[in-house]
Amino acid sequence: MAGSELTNPKSDNSSQPVQSRVSPWLTKIIHPLGRYIVLPGFFREIEIQGEEYTPHTGAVILAPTHRTRWDALLIAYAIGPYVTGRSSRIMVTADEMKGIQGWFLRRLGCFEIDTTKPSLAVIRHSIELLHQGEMLTIFPEGNLIRDRTLHPLEQGLARIATQAVSLKPALDLKIIPINLDYEHPYPKFRDRVTIELGKPLQVNDYQQFSSKTGAKKLHQDLTQSLEDLMQRSLHTST
Repeated sequence: MAGSELTNPKSDNSSQPVQSRVSPWLTKIIHPLGRYIVLPGFFREIEIQGEEYTPHTGAVILAPTHRTRWDALLIAYAIGPYVTGRSSRIMVTADEMKGIQGWFLRRLGCFEIDTTKPSLAVIRHSIELLHQGEMLTIFPEGNLIRDRTLHPLEQGLARIATQAVSLKPALDLKIIPINLDYEHPYPKFRDRVTIELGKPLQVNDYQQFSSKTGAKKLHQDLTQSLEDLMQRSLHTST
């Protein structure tokens, strides 16, 4: 899953709009299966920290670190339908939307981006979701990373956020940094995992700057927030 390289989006090669839909019947199967059987069956303990920052309403971008294929399920465990009554739309790489996995992802609110040539349609769709008050997940590091250090974030998330607010100034958009801290880089059966939500970044706070400067400052602050969460996790585990 990816935050993607959205700094220089290409023109769309097709007029087909990007879509992301959540299948009610499939979510009624997947979410309880994941919450009550798969996740507690695999992990020894799932700890959630920063629950006071859980976004129950309003437009929000979830900005998690991306360490394993368990990430999306764990985010749904911490912030999904059983907690907030909401399903997140998730930006994923084109490679992940292939085959049977892609079939499921398309019906669970995911939409794809080609990280080699991101399209304007993807950006427009992301902004439309936020304008509709949806919850959007973008992995800002861009790709799955196995170590416990924060890698440089892509610029796209901050640009989508600031553009969404500039087009709709009344939008109360928040970005929630999230750190997923696993006991091992490749989680083992009965491992422990911690999901920590950080203090939300209020995108409106950056509208006092020019669009370019505001996006840059937001990008820097998100980087610092994630870095702080990761350092706190490292300190706690040692």
